[in-house]
Amino acid sequence: YYILVFDHGTDALFELFDMGPDYRARTKSSDFVVESHICYIREVVEGDFLQVASILLMHDNKRMHLFHHMYNGETGQLCATIELMTVHVDMVSRHSSFFLEETLLNLRNYIKDQATFRYPEQAGSVIGIKAR
Repeated sequence: YYILVFDHGTDALFELFDMGPDYRARTKSSDFVVESHICYIREVVEGDFLQVASILLMHDNKRMHLFHHMYNGETGQLCATIELMTVHVDMVSRHSSFFLEETLLNLRNYIKDQATFRYPEQAGSVIGIKAR
């Protein structure tokens, strides 16, 4: 269910970019997650009040690099993080497609508005077991 919580966070973030359900219906396009990395830090249980904070780390003309933090809304403790790479997709052709200019402007403005955020320490982490 951690991923479901993060999915709702992504949906809310896309609403801020004006890329919600109306956008998807109007443009016949959507964004697909093509890579993700989740870190489970603290257990959450049913009934916990959770908050998701989202950062747009980077974007180009058809991809977004997103990062979400999940917090316990009562204690403020960090519970999990997820790093996502999404690609914009034309839902008719089922191929990647460029963002609209208005969308690119929204993404640029969001990055500008979050300029004071610190780059997450978990971003770009690699999974592996070091040989001894």
